[in-house]
Amino acid sequence: MRTEARIFDLVTAFCFVAAIAYGVLSHEPVGTVAISLTGGLTLIVGTYLRFVARRIEQRPEDNVDAEVSDGAGELGFFSPGSYWPFGLALAAAFTGVALAFFNVWMIVIGVVIVLISVGGLLFEYHVGPDHH
Repeated sequence: MRTEARIFDLVTAFCFVAAIAYGVLSHEPVGTVAISLTGGLTLIVGTYLRFVARRIEQRPEDNVDAEVSDGAGELGFFSPGSYWPFGLALAAAFTGVALAFFNVWMIVIGVVIVLISVGGLLFEYHVGPDHH
């Protein structure tokens, strides 16, 4: 993960340097803002990868002396499946359409559905093999 974080750090640095150069040479604010925002997005991904790299052990693909058999076994933690993100996306899309057409009754319904979906996503309980 550290390698991926470094790649994103390099892209972030490039984007910010390019944004400065573009802003100075072109005097065009929209492109400068777009390149700066691209740098910000790559900074977010790089920071996330660096944070995850600190929390997990070194992966076999990061070790130069690793064997193929080192990659056997459990691969890591994966979140359990949930339908709440899909419901939240639908509710957000509905609310966006309601805002675009400025139908107040649809906006109210959309916001209520968004809040219900966020609550469901935050407070869902998964019954796994450990819980009976």
